[in-house]
Amino acid sequence: MFTPRVRLPRTATAGEEIEVRTLINHPMITGVSGPDPRDMLARFEATMNGETVFACDFANGSAANPTIIFYVRAAAPGAFTFTWTHEDGRQFQTEGTVDIS
Repeated sequence: MFTPRVRLPRTATAGEEIEVRTLINHPMITGVSGPDPRDMLARFEATMNGETVFACDFANGSAANPTIIFYVRAAAPGAFTFTWTHEDGRQFQTEGTVDIS
């Protein structure tokens, strides 16, 4: 159910700023306005070659199926890891790479 998706360019030139788009299918239920129990993601983190390049914490106002768009300057070929952490500690992860031409 919690399917992470990422869109990265396949290649970039050295020093180019690349757009990274992420989306995860998740209901993000706050438990405030209905009978359903709380079901929220707590954090998103993106690393490139082991170094954090973007991170954010989710709050009650976060929409279902959160989409995150951010930009990274690609100085070298990059191996990305994208991690969404649920409030109960479960993690959902996907990876991607960008080659430098």
